[in-house]
Amino acid sequence: MRYDLNLLPIFVALMEERSVTRAAERMGMTQPALSNALSRLRLMLQDQLFVRERYGIQPTPIALELSPLIAEALAQLDDAVLGQQAFDPVQAERLFTIAPNGYVEFVLVPAIVARLEKVAPGIKLRLTPYGNDLVETGVVSGTTALVLGRIVDPPDNLVVQHLMDEGLACAVRADHPGVGDAMTREQFEAMKHVNIVPPGRMRAGLFQALAQQQLKRDVAISVTNFFAVAEMVAVTDYCATLPSLICRRLMHDPRLKILPAPVDLGSFPVEMAWHVRYRHDPAHRWLRALIGEVITDLKGKTAAAATPSPA
Repeated sequence: MRYDLNLLPIFVALMEERSVTRAAERMGMTQPALSNALSRLRLMLQDQLFVRERYGIQPTPIALELSPLIAEALAQLDDAVLGQQAFDPVQAERLFTIAPNGYVEFVLVPAIVARLEKVAPGIKLRLTPYGNDLVETGVVSGTTALVLGRIVDPPDNLVVQHLMDEGLACAVRADHPGVGDAMTREQFEAMKHVNIVPPGRMRAGLFQALAQQQLKRDVAISVTNFFAVAEMVAVTDYCATLPSLICRRLMHDPRLKILPAPVDLGSFPVEMAWHVRYRHDPAHRWLRALIGEVITDLKGKTAAAATPSPA
């Protein structure tokens, strides 16, 4: 029996999107054309495959059984074809959609863009938000190239790479009347605090670290992004507990001073994940390597800044 291989990516799109409309958009097809392809899929695989429900479609037991086999077959085909293709970053023109969390967007993305401008001017980035839901970013379906942040409970079709571990420090205004060059536990608990409440796992990690150290924090205001923190802290006697690389950026603001946290608040992981189909895509592999290089440079600069100069 002959198999129409062109129908298999449509099967994968339907499995991952659970919607004929969204699958059609993803494949760049009209909805009638995709419905026609689904009819051919059903004939080829001798099963209904998907059943309509109120909020989309659900796969049949046969579709669930076939899904990992088809996805793996397509991934192997991609590996074979893409592995033969060369990638020249200087000449390449390509748009990558990436989903950074708020921390990565503030700390890493500017450095990534600066590196791209120098070595691959034809590579463009489009950012889409990453909160708690990996599916919403598009990385699970493969429409988004990368997600960057803290990856928890990834599905089997994502590859996850650990990039670094990040610590926490405190920011207060430079002329704070109650805090000198160090902060005690008592001072921390007596102060009011600026809290960051973007959707994401870093926030949960901070709350857990505070609870483990039995460190109390009186939150006076909660903001939705890191960009607002400096302005809040600079005009109040409040304190903000932030990732160390963000504090390093804020050290250049003369209105602020950065202090170690009064207790060890541990660290949180920064990770990168991508769909398994991009494992051997030369352009994708190159971008992942570039991001790794940017992080290595940032960590090196942080270590150098933390080393005291000889007297």
